[in-house]
Amino acid sequence: MAPIDMLHKIKSFYTKEPMITASVITPRTAAALSVAFTTLYVLPFYLSKSTRPSPSVNRDAPSVIRARTRAVTSACILTTIIDILIINQYGKSTLLETVRLLGWWPIDVLAIGKTLLLCSILFIGPLFEAGIVEGGWRHWIRGTHVRETLSSWTGYRALVVGPVTEEIVFRSVLIPLHLLAKMSPSRIVFLSPLYFGIAHLHHLYEFRLTHPEIPLLPAVLRTVLQFTYTSLFGFFAAFVYLRTGSLYAAMAAHSFCNWNGFPRFWGKVGVQAGAPIGLGSVKRDEDRTVATPRRDASIAWTVAYYSLLVIGAYGFYVELFPLTESKYALAEFAKDVGKGKRGFWG
Repeated sequence: MAPIDMLHKIKSFYTKEPMITASVITPRTAAALSVAFTTLYVLPFYLSKSTRPSPSVNRDAPSVIRARTRAVTSACILTTIIDILIINQYGKSTLLETVRLLGWWPIDVLAIGKTLLLCSILFIGPLFEAGIVEGGWRHWIRGTHVRETLSSWTGYRALVVGPVTEEIVFRSVLIPLHLLAKMSPSRIVFLSPLYFGIAHLHHLYEFRLTHPEIPLLPAVLRTVLQFTYTSLFGFFAAFVYLRTGSLYAAMAAHSFCNWNGFPRFWGKVGVQAGAPIGLGSVKRDEDRTVATPRRDASIAWTVAYYSLLVIGAYGFYVELFPLTESKYALAEFAKDVGKGKRGFWG
């Protein structure tokens, strides 16, 4: 089967007049399987003493991370096998079509690079703060920050285990199910990430277990915030997956966002908490000597940072479709004919 015919068949899973008219799962079945796969990913955390947190051992303990890594790896293998069986049984797909739906092949390096560029545009403010204001660009060039992060179990979890396993389950496994159910790309983008957000709600229990001194309301608000930004990232990752057809592009975006962390939306830039402002002071570490800026420098950096946040958000909006365009796309989003721009809703 020619590549064009194969992509046409894959895209027929969600078109209004599909080539495949029988043996396709229903949206309810896709939702039930998604809940089951999400449960398979999270439930093993609490079935074993080695993965279950306690008041004396939290989720960041190396032994817990290692055990959970084994558990989620097993979950990825199991859910992927089940997914492949469903795709072949109900989608009547060939092996090549199946690996295309799973985002495994082809490995589009250009799509990965453009996705990282898009993420860099969105995070231009935090990158400015970390790289220019705090002088982190020296560590970026030498690669010391990445090496130090990966040398710790928490860093390895954030940059490797989380992005790889979560994108396998919540993008590579769940999205093909929704394509088989003939859901529109728009619905997939806004629905499938909710399972990703729900999968993080168990952190409320873990946080309360290891931080009993924190009142319930702040803990709940913390979890709501986490659900919100994980779901928002899930929207983006699902969009990237459908637009590029690349699981690796979604993984790269996930790892990049974890590396950057949640952007600040308040406070002054370039001033350590409790550091004097006005006369200037000196902070020393192992590699460098950093001068705490005077008030005028701090204000200038702060203005630049928040300006870049706005510029980055606008740039992200403008470049969202151009930088995710790929000939290997699994979905075509509707065009807004009136405005001459692409949009989610058709």
